[in-house]
Order: sequence, then structure tokens, then C-alpha cells
Amino acid sequence: MGVTHLRGIDGIAPADWDALVGADNPFVEHRFLAALEESGSATIRTGWQPLHVILRNGAGLLGAVPLYAKSHSYGEYVFDHGWADAYERAGGRYYPKLQAAVPFTPVPGPRLLGPVDQHAALAGALVEATQRYGVSSTHVTFCTAAEARALGEAGWLVRRGIQFHWHNQGYRDFDDFLDSLKSAKRKMIRRERREVAEAGLDIETLHGPTLTAAALAEFHPFYLATVDRRWGNAYLTRRFFALLAERLADRVVLVVARRDRRMVAAALNLLGGDTLYGRLWGAQEDYRFLHFEACYYRALDFAISLGLKRVEAGAQGQHKLQRGYAPVWTWSAHWIRDPGLRSAVHRFLERETRELIAHRAALWDLLPYRTAEMSPEMSNATLDDMPRDAPVSGSVS
Repeated sequence: MGVTHLRGIDGIAPADWDALVGADNPFVEHRFLAALEESGSATIRTGWQPLHVILRNGAGLLGAVPLYAKSHSYGEYVFDHGWADAYERAGGRYYPKLQAAVPFTPVPGPRLLGPVDQHAALAGALVEATQRYGVSSTHVTFCTAAEARALGEAGWLVRRGIQFHWHNQGYRDFDDFLDSLKSAKRKMIRRERREVAEAGLDIETLHGPTLTAAALAEFHPFYLATVDRRWGNAYLTRRFFALLAERLADRVVLVVARRDRRMVAAALNLLGGDTLYGRLWGAQEDYRFLHFEACYYRALDFAISLGLKRVEAGAQGQHKLQRGYAPVWTWSAHWIRDPGLRSAVHRFLERETRELIAHRAALWDLLPYRTAEMSPEMSNATLDDMPRDAPVSGSVS
């Protein structure tokens, strides 16, 4: 069995990489990762140096990991700035580090690509890379619960996070979904949608033959507008959106709001096997409740019409709770070389985990569904197959 590191995703044939991925999650597909690299979004220049792990034996390809050497902690959405600051104040050097992730994309999904029986070997390859490159640490972010469990069993520190995901309970249409909510929230959503409808906007959901390269090209300034408002970094280049149109048009779902044929706002989603992933939003004119309509309600409409199981609306945003998005766990795993830093991070994770368990329980009680209408399937789905009282050890039970 041998491990190699690719200095770019173009070092492996798309069919070989995608054979390890499956068809459910577009963000780990070869064409998405290639678009990030070829567009100049995820490169050495931007602090994301590709070092993708490839695991082979004499019979062929066994597994892979999308891996990057990082000179900072931006564009990750699992925040370790405090760890870095504390370590460097103590005289250590936190950067560079290794990151197994999809750049700029806080979407849960597979990171240890390939059969489950290769997870231990891939975890070992990541530990070996930490030593080989002399970096402080390696971080596997937004991995699956099963991967987090496997990494925890291999001695990694496991961290939880919370996102808000919507689960389809076999709704016939949007009104059927509304009927599952408490009266006050049902009225709130209807009022918000009505106000947007009365604003004189033309809103359409573009996918498949209705989506054009020109529409995606129009979106880039809206992405920049959101970055400017949030004092963030414009990670994604104009070329990236052109490559999305060229290579992933079948995955893109673009909700566009126009006034007098002029685009005023848009929400970019990607379509997975059974999930719609909300990714980016931008507006150049302000309309009350338009963000909720474009990013949430139109996404639910689309998901219901296709019979999708979930809508994942990205990082943060407790306001999603009132609109039927339930709090679910996200997972990451961390291998830290320095025993002192590792011990300090472990203590931090114990405290953080206790707080998150209590916080998620409180959020759960705020869900707007009528209790009698919440099916056992929804409860199980939103728990991500993990007990709500999982041990506070920094690991997955």
C-alpha cells in the first residue's frame, strides 16, 4: 500500500477520483475541486496549497482525501483562531497546518473518500503527513459522523458544531409544509411571502435548461456585494462562476429576483443526490423579506417538487429555526502534534461540547412545528443518528 500527494486535483483522472466519491455530494466531485483550483480561488497564492492524499495498492486506487496546506484559518468555518493565537503566544508556530476540507464550503460530507474499510489507513496517512511536512496539526472539517467516529477511535480530537437543516416529511407542496407549523409561524411565513410578492419583483428558479451561463456570470457581483457587507474576503473569482456554468450546470439551482428585467438579488444552490445545498446569496437592492424568500422558501419549494429529503442552508443563522430548519450536529476532527497544545484543545473541547449540547437542546425546543405533527422520522433525521446526550469527551459516542 502506498500514499502519494498530488499538488493539484488535475493529477488524477476525474473518473478515478469520482469513483471514490459517489453521486450524493457535488462538493467533493473532481469537477468542483478543479473549478476551485483552476479559477485561482484555492491555490498557493490564496493560502490553499493542494496536497491531496491518494492511497493505492497493487490492485489500484483505494482511497483519497482532499487536503490542503494552509497558511491561515480563513475560509474554513470551523474556527481555530483562538488555538492559533494561544499557541503562538506560548512560542509555538501554528501555521502552516493541513486541512482536509472543501475550501470555502461549510457543507457536511465525506472527506475520507473510498470504502469504509480504508478509513483507518487514510487517517494514518494524514497523521504521517503531519509529521512529514512538520506542520503543527491536521484538521478534517465538516466530515460525516461515521468519519468523525473513526477518527476519534484513532486518537483524534473530535469537535461538534451546529447547523440548521430542513427535512422533508413527504410534503405534497409548500402549503402542506406550512400546515405542519404552529399557527403563529405559519402566519409569519405567509405574511413574509405576501410582502415579497407585492414588491413588484419577478422571481424564478433556474435549473437545467432554464439556467444560462449569462445568469451565473451575472451572479458574481452579488457575491461580492455580500462579501463587502460582511467585511469578508472574496475567495471565489469570476472565473470560478464561469467554470460552474461550464462544468456543473446540472448541479446549479439559481434563484433570481429581477425588477424591470434587471437582476437585483440571487441565491446560488447546488443539487446533490437527495439534498439541496444553499451556498451563496447577494443583493444590490434591499427588499424586506427577500432574503428569506430567495434563500429558504424557494429552496423548500424546489426540494418538495423534486421529493428531496433535505435542504441545507449553510453555516450559522439561528433565524432559520423559525422557518422550520432544525439544529443538527456537524463534525470535525483534529490531530495536534504538540502534547501541550493538544491537551489544552482537549480541555477546551470538553467545555465547548457541554455548552453546545445544552444550546442545541434549547434550540430544539424552539422549533415551530406542532408537536403532534412531528413524525419520529423527523426526530431521528435531525439527530443525525447521534444521541442528544452523547458523552462530553471530545469524541463521538
